[in-house]
Amino acid sequence: MLDIMNWFQALILGLIQGLTEFLPVSSSGHLYLGRHFLGLDEAGLFLDTMLHVGTLIAVITVYWREVLALLLRPFSRMSLLLIIGTIPALAVGFLFSDFFDSLAETGVTIGWEFLITGVVLWFSDNIKNQGYKPVEKISYLDAFIIGVAQSLAIFPAISRSGMTIAAALFRKVNKETAAYFSFLLSIPAIAAAIAYQSLKLFGGKAAAAVPLSTLIIGIVVSAISGYIAVRWMIATLKKGSLKGFAIYVWILGLVILVAQYLKVF
Repeated sequence: MLDIMNWFQALILGLIQGLTEFLPVSSSGHLYLGRHFLGLDEAGLFLDTMLHVGTLIAVITVYWREVLALLLRPFSRMSLLLIIGTIPALAVGFLFSDFFDSLAETGVTIGWEFLITGVVLWFSDNIKNQGYKPVEKISYLDAFIIGVAQSLAIFPAISRSGMTIAAALFRKVNKETAAYFSFLLSIPAIAAAIAYQSLKLFGGKAAAAVPLSTLIIGIVVSAISGYIAVRWMIATLKKGSLKGFAIYVWILGLVILVAQYLKVF
């Protein structure tokens, strides 16, 4: 089954994963669309999981100094903030994994979820008295609330980066720090997702159907595009707005809902 088209599919999905993991538009929602239009079967789900390895590499590359510092000081205040921020998503994933896995497989709710992501982004960008808290002022309560927002991204088309950045802005964290904390928080979240899905998928037909060369192509493209997306998003949040992303996911959500209503999707 392996041919140039399979390599091309891995490249396209790697590009989608890398760009959309760190932009507030939902990588899982876009990957579902990518798999659908590329006509991929169960192997596509396995490939999705492996593509997250690329984005994990990307964010660690950007923040390698911070990651090294966390490893050398595992009980530092930032380590505790990240642990607190990760617990809600782990709890939701553990308790309701089967339900959310079924949503991810069918994609029946992704149109509505894109719309919800847009609403959250729009209102977070409209907050009066924009954030003033630097990273040193992030409290444990802030971290927990941001973590609760991250747990909502277990829905297929709710953006993880969008929810965490928005929650940080609602907590009066400044935009640059919101992106910084969101991307650091993505490291344990992505790592946990890779571990969970790998336990379910490795050794199955999907894993056997995807050769190593195809995986490498997808992972490398995901890592490169993810690195670019992180850098671009950091620069955008320093001076830019989230409203453009909100409009984009609104349009996408509406198109999907219309297509589902007409039974063409």
